[in-house]
Amino acid sequence: DGKVSLSDATDQLGRFKASGWAVKAIDGHDHKQIQKALNWATKQDKPTLIACKTKIGKGAATLEGSHKTHGAALGAIEIAATRQGLNWPFEPFELPEGIKTAWAKVGKQGGKARKAWEARLLNHDRRDDFTRAMAGDLPTGAFEALDAKLKQLVADQPAMATRQSSGEALETVFTAIPEMVGGSADLTGSNNTFVKNTQIMDAPDYAGRYLNYGIREFGMAAAMNGLALHGGVIPYGGTFMAFADYSRPAIRLGALMGVRAIHVLTHDSIGLGEDGPTHQPVEHLAALRAIPNLLTMRPADTVEALECWQIALQHKTTPTAMCLSRQKTPAVRVTDAGENLSRKGAYELKAASGEAKVTLFGTGTEVALALKAAETLEAEGTPTRVVSVPCFALFEQQPKAYQDAVIGRGTVRVAVEAAVKQGWERFIGEDGGFVGMTGFGASAPAEILYREFGITAEAVVEAAKARL
Repeated sequence: DGKVSLSDATDQLGRFKASGWAVKAIDGHDHKQIQKALNWATKQDKPTLIACKTKIGKGAATLEGSHKTHGAALGAIEIAATRQGLNWPFEPFELPEGIKTAWAKVGKQGGKARKAWEARLLNHDRRDDFTRAMAGDLPTGAFEALDAKLKQLVADQPAMATRQSSGEALETVFTAIPEMVGGSADLTGSNNTFVKNTQIMDAPDYAGRYLNYGIREFGMAAAMNGLALHGGVIPYGGTFMAFADYSRPAIRLGALMGVRAIHVLTHDSIGLGEDGPTHQPVEHLAALRAIPNLLTMRPADTVEALECWQIALQHKTTPTAMCLSRQKTPAVRVTDAGENLSRKGAYELKAASGEAKVTLFGTGTEVALALKAAETLEAEGTPTRVVSVPCFALFEQQPKAYQDAVIGRGTVRVAVEAAVKQGWERFIGEDGGFVGMTGFGASAPAEILYREFGITAEAVVEAAKARL
């Protein structure tokens, strides 16, 4: 809009000094000052701010110092005058020989150091581990413990919150995949992101694998992107799902850049209870699902949670939003499928007793409600199938024939999810039933909220019957 003084009078240097930073102000157009300041910065033992005072549009013939140079092209006349003023006779994309030679010389400076490093790596006893991790590949046997745990879960059928299920998954893979680095935005105990006996990453050696990010959801998500972009590290970090709004710009950029960062988002619905509507996600699932190249997963039980973690770790160029419950939910995967069914995004969890008349869809903690509703409908003589939908995005990657078979057109279709309806039309069509949220939540125990907001097995049954 114009000069910064239109909207800000902050003493930025004083602000950073007050926060304990090393601060230096320089002329951002003076190359010698820049070099000197960078040399100074390398000797500091604290975060460093180099404030480079520059002039917008520097060198422009008539627009130097104008905010107009920020968002608009200079135009042919202004460019011609600027070239003349800068004594720059070269055509666009023509690289003058002197600059090319100087640039090549700079590039060669690191040659010896690079070759020396390559020689050290060649003879290092952990060379293969390093090159594997930097390539983004997982260790051999990364999921052996997870596979064994899955078989145990099918037999034990534990009822637990899916945030706890996520913690169980981490226990099985964290040791097997040493490049995993975890953390939480001051909610470790609630997010179940800490694996027992893990060293905290901190001064002086930063050797640990767990970061205490503090109440910095965006900072955490941005740092995870940076770790993933560097390579050799698989970052994950936890916060409440409602606070994904703070993380969202970094989650979106992670998806745009194609990085493997795993966002553990717990307390995923009104089921979190008494914290109330400020903390209860309602629109968040739809909003996260709308981000391209993001796997938004909402597992129904511990088996699905482990499957979703396996998928997230295997996707080298896709971030994941792992949406997890605070409240307990019963096991719904009670037979060994022999494969990772969550990888398909949606799958038939329960077949109808005969030719299906009704198809019920659900995610997360509401899959159990769909199964209970199906039991009632079957008892009343209505063959009903149940489809678990842990990930919309993965389902869209399946062959059309598989999608058609799962969706079950020709049957009455009803979805149940403790969130807004947006996006579910893909499964239930325009005339299908939806049992979920139409507004914000409230403060009360989870079981009361589900009853008061009508997210019950009985409501699912009624929605199906109304369409038979």
